Amino acid sequence: MPFHATPRNGSSLARLGEQVEHYRFGLRLEEYGKVLSVGDGIAWIRGLPSAAMDELLMFGDGSRGLVFHLGNQRLGAILLEQTVGLASGSPVYLTGQRLALSVGDGLAGRVIDPLGKPLDGGPAPELALRRELDVSSPPIVARDFVDRPLYTGTKIVDAMIPLGRGQRQLIIGDNGVGKTSLALDVVLNQRDRDVLCVYVLIGQKRSDTISVIDLLRRYGALAYTTVVVAEASDSPGLKYLAPFAGCAVAEYWMWHGRDTLIVYDDLSTHARAYRELSLLLRRPPGREAYPGDIFFLHSRLLERSTCLAASHGGGSMTALPIVETEQGEIAAYIPTNLISITDGQIYLDRRLFGSGFLPAIDITRSVSRIGGRAQHPRIKEEAARMKLDFLQFLELETFTRFGSKLEASMEQKIRRGQVLREILKQERLVPLSPEFQLAWMVAYNTGRFDDPDPATIRQQLDVLAKGLERFPIDLSASREEWNQWLDRRLSGIGRHGG
Repeated sequence: MPFHATPRNGSSLARLGEQVEHYRFGLRLEEYGKVLSVGDGIAWIRGLPSAAMDELLMFGDGSRGLVFHLGNQRLGAILLEQTVGLASGSPVYLTGQRLALSVGDGLAGRVIDPLGKPLDGGPAPELALRRELDVSSPPIVARDFVDRPLYTGTKIVDAMIPLGRGQRQLIIGDNGVGKTSLALDVVLNQRDRDVLCVYVLIGQKRSDTISVIDLLRRYGALAYTTVVVAEASDSPGLKYLAPFAGCAVAEYWMWHGRDTLIVYDDLSTHARAYRELSLLLRRPPGREAYPGDIFFLHSRLLERSTCLAASHGGGSMTALPIVETEQGEIAAYIPTNLISITDGQIYLDRRLFGSGFLPAIDITRSVSRIGGRAQHPRIKEEAARMKLDFLQFLELETFTRFGSKLEASMEQKIRRGQVLREILKQERLVPLSPEFQLAWMVAYNTGRFDDPDPATIRQQLDVLAKGLERFPIDLSASREEWNQWLDRRLSGIGRHGG
C-alpha cells in the first residue's frame, strides 16, 4: 500500500526482528478518536487532540484519511481510501506521518493515481525513495536564472512567446479552443531532448483521459512521461492531491539534476475541488465561494517550479498550468490569481479558433516575461521585431476594413503580415525542430516568403522541412551560411525562384 510504514521486498522481516530485539516492557499511551459522521469523501472525527494538519490517519476498518481541518471539538479529514465498513463509531488512530509518494525513475512511462497506485494494469513500481506531496518551495539561494530554452515545437510560441527551462507559463482560454492540444504538442516535442515529463489530469472524463494516454503512447512520448490521473468520478480529495502528487514526482528528478516539464490539466477543476472540500468542512467562503487561501494553494504549488543553481544539481522544473475561462473572461477570480503567480500566459481565443487560425493563440494577450532571456541567440536575433511587426499588422488590418486608402509602405506591411499569419498556422501533433524555426524566420526576414499565396508558402515550408532532414545545418551557423543554405533549398519556388 502507498502509505505502509514497513519496508518492502522482504525487509519487513528484518525490521520485525529489530523491533522484537529492542522491545521493552513499559507503560504506553495511545491516542485514538471516533468517527462522528462520514459522507461526500469527508469524515468528521471526535478526539485526537494531538493531530496535526496534513497528518495521515488510520481507521479501524483499514480506511485512510488526511487531516484537513482542526476544530475545537472535532476535526475534519479527507478520505483517501474508504472501505464499505467505515461508519460512525469507527476508531481512528494517528500515524505521525505526512502524505508521501514513492518516486524514482521507475515512474517514467507509468500511469498512477495521486496515491501512487498504478492505473495502467502493470505491477506496482519498485521504488525505494519516498517524497512528501506538500513541501516548501526551493529557497532563493538554491535558484538560478532561467537561461536555457525549452522548445515547444510550435512556431508562434518559440518565435514570439519563448519559454525557458524552469519557467511557469499559464495556458488560458475557453473550453474547446486547443489548450490540451498545445500542452500535448509541448510534451511530444521533448522527445530526445533529455526532458522528463509529468502530465497531471485533474477531474477529466475517462474518455478524455484514455485519449491523452493513447496519444502519448502512439507518438512514443509515454516512455519519458508519467501520467497522474484523478478522474471526474474520484473523490474531491484525490482531485485536490493530484497536482501535488505530480509535482512530487517531477521535483525528485529536478533535485537530482534532471530537466522536467509538468502540465497541470487543469487548475480550474482543481480550484473547484478545493472549494468543494472547504465548503463540506464548513470553512468560511470568500469571493465566488472559494476559500480565502485559494491564492496560497496555487502559489505554493507553482513556486516549486524553478531552475536550480549548479551548486544544487542544476535541474529544472518547467510548469504549464492550464486554466479555463468562460466567454473569454480572463478577469475572473482564478484566472487573475494564476496570471499574477506565473511568468506569463499563452491565451487561446475562440474567435481565432473559429476562423481557422490554429493554434488559436492571441498574440495581443499573450506574453512571456522571462523566456526571451533563454532564447538561442540566433533565434532571438531573427525574432527580435517579429512580434511588434505582427501587432502593427493586426492594427493596420483593422483600418483597411473601413476602405481607407493606404500608402505603398503600409500596403507592404499588410502583405508581409498576411504572409506571417499564414506561416504561423500549424497542425496539431506536428512539433517542429528549432532548426526549422530558425530556417523559416531567416527566410521570412530576407523576403523569401513575399509571395502571399498560401499554397506557395506551404510548399516552401515543406521544402524547408525536407531539406533539414537531408541537409542538416547547425543552429549556430551565421546568417550568411543560412542564406546560402536557403538559396539552395528554395530555388525555383515562388517569386524568388531561379
